[in-house]
Amino acid sequence: MKELLETASILAEKAGEHIRQSASQLRQVDYKGRADMVTDVDRRAEKIILEGIRQAYPDHAVLAEESGEKEAQSDYRWVVDPLDGTTNFVHGYPFYCVSIAVQYRQETVAALVLNPVLDELFSALKGDGAHLNGKPIEVSPTCELSRALVATGFPYEFGEHWEHSMTLFETFYRNCHGVRRDGAAALDLCYVAAGRFDGFWEYELQPWDVAAGLLIVQEAGGKTTDFKDNPSGICDGQVLASNGRIHDEMLRVIGSHVV
Repeated sequence: MKELLETASILAEKAGEHIRQSASQLRQVDYKGRADMVTDVDRRAEKIILEGIRQAYPDHAVLAEESGEKEAQSDYRWVVDPLDGTTNFVHGYPFYCVSIAVQYRQETVAALVLNPVLDELFSALKGDGAHLNGKPIEVSPTCELSRALVATGFPYEFGEHWEHSMTLFETFYRNCHGVRRDGAAALDLCYVAAGRFDGFWEYELQPWDVAAGLLIVQEAGGKTTDFKDNPSGICDGQVLASNGRIHDEMLRVIGSHVV
């Protein structure tokens, strides 16, 4: 597993360097939806990662945001988001990352998230704790929602989930110390793991948005579930992550507005 994480780290650094070098250059921007962007930088960063995986582990399966899924007769699958927070990147807002997770028989066993702007590498191995730039991290000690700083994200498209998200944003804002919306779920999860946020919730997330971050939160001592307190999975489409201590309070807030 350490070898997998080391390979993922090398590939994330290569992709991160490409992203850093491209940050001030003109780039092609396309839209996958009303506000869901993809750039040539996303595509090139993903190509760097996928070529590295093919070279190191040619028989492994891959699920990547831009190129979809490569099925293989293997117990291993890599889940890749080459640039989480593309809208931030396009606008020069420095909150975006590379996210890579490795699953063994559908369980995430290795994960990393790289913020190329701050050069922060969050990582975790199943059963071995979570780290930031090689140093152990853990979730916050905050025990009351009223004293918590929490984060969220909003769906790209208007609809029922968007309406619920707006209502929850207001309700949490009235009941906690503050709410942040930074636009990159993988980093939001890592901020929970590092104790910078006390909790995070969001609708309409894709597997590559959360695969790495969920393990990092868990290994940092946090708790991750869906909105009904079921164990979280990368295909749930929703996530509630916290330091564990305010999890029940957050569930009650969500449950009061979401059936």
